Amino acid sequence: MKKRNDTTVKVRRSRGDLVFDVCSDLLLGAISLIVLYPLYFVLIASISAPEAVNAGRVVLYPIGITPEGYQKLFEDSRIWLGYRNTLLYTLAGTTLDVCLTLITAYPLSFKQLPGRKFFVGIFMFTMFFNGGLIPTFLLVKSLNLYDTPFVLVLLGALNIYNMIIAKSFFEGTISRDLMDAAEIDGAGTLRVFFSIIVPVIKPILATVAIFAAVAQWNAFQDTLLLVTDNKLYTLQFTLYQYINQASSLKALVNSTTSSASMAASLAHAQTATSIRMTVTIVVVTPIILVYPFFQRFFTKGIMIGAVKG
Repeated sequence: MKKRNDTTVKVRRSRGDLVFDVCSDLLLGAISLIVLYPLYFVLIASISAPEAVNAGRVVLYPIGITPEGYQKLFEDSRIWLGYRNTLLYTLAGTTLDVCLTLITAYPLSFKQLPGRKFFVGIFMFTMFFNGGLIPTFLLVKSLNLYDTPFVLVLLGALNIYNMIIAKSFFEGTISRDLMDAAEIDGAGTLRVFFSIIVPVIKPILATVAIFAAVAQWNAFQDTLLLVTDNKLYTLQFTLYQYINQASSLKALVNSTTSSASMAASLAHAQTATSIRMTVTIVVVTPIILVYPFFQRFFTKGIMIGAVKG
């Protein structure tokens, strides 16, 4: 019998390597703390007593735990309406963005496409320059999209950054020889796309979908500028209303001279602040819960899409 010689190579780490690891760990830990603490503070403030939050006593742990903020929040019909609208806008906007991104990036990934560089240049130009706020408003008005739900979906229908990532993914991943072989066998363009391309583009689909969904979920400016019907308001705009309400009540407390009026205004301001913290948690929770399921595809799509540009 032959004896098996297992040789294990041990790499001796220098003192400089250990110092670097410790410093990098401390730096990354500090950055993580800076990023995560505000969200943690909002979470503990949303379940703490409003007077404790306003007094600045809530720092590391909740004080006077109460579900009052969530109870009052979910009694407000604006939250449910905003949730419904935002979900519909996000689903429609993400679907439209993914479809337009794929049908734009796929042909642009072919080097033999006539005028390819010209079209890519036109798309790239729009990443740095746009018509501006007033021309956009006038265009929306002329198309009869003002104060309609369609304006909140169509304005972000195609993200050029997502399209460039998808184009790079196609160029670096799709086998042209396989496509040529399929065409020789009689497969048409659509058959090649759905039978050969679609099965291998799950990472870029997830990447584009998560980018589009987050952008649509966080959309705020379009609602502020182009929508006046409160039945069309998004969840982010509802949060904006709560923040304004809390700020207005604080200003009212500062300007009130009567003790009775001041006490009533202070109570309303404390409740508004608690609800503001609560609605912030309600707004960000869906994205935080959904992201881990897409993280594997998201990371792979970003890495592959960044190889070529």
